[in-house]
Amino acid sequence: MKDLVSISPFFISKHVPSSLAFYRDRLGFEVTFQGLEPDDIYFGIVQRGGVEILLKHIGVTPVPNYTRDVKMGIASWDAFVYTPDPDALALEFASRDVAFFRPLGNTADGLLGFEIEDADGYVLFFGRTNPVNESQ
Repeated sequence: MKDLVSISPFFISKHVPSSLAFYRDRLGFEVTFQGLEPDDIYFGIVQRGGVEILLKHIGVTPVPNYTRDVKMGIASWDAFVYTPDPDALALEFASRDVAFFRPLGNTADGLLGFEIEDADGYVLFFGRTNPVNESQ
């Protein structure tokens, strides 16, 4: 049986060049594709390690999960990004003046991490299970 290695979320973007710049400049991703024409960048891909995000402008407004969660707070993330060291990553992002949607801390679900809202309003959780909760 073959193992699965990664997944690439596909986000609708209001303006792909702005989204690409956010991921590159604020979160340290590499822009691996943008196009299709230099004056018409309606699709792009960013990557950092095994994390890849596809961005596309299709003429509709992005609808991040928390906007349709009916204020219940149970489906606020659009992507969970595993990182073995959320503390170090939070420091890196803070050094780039990234605004945190929710700061580094423990969640009610036993995770340790933080949330970032991207240029289109998508919320990404960067974190891992919290070893303190694993022993319980």
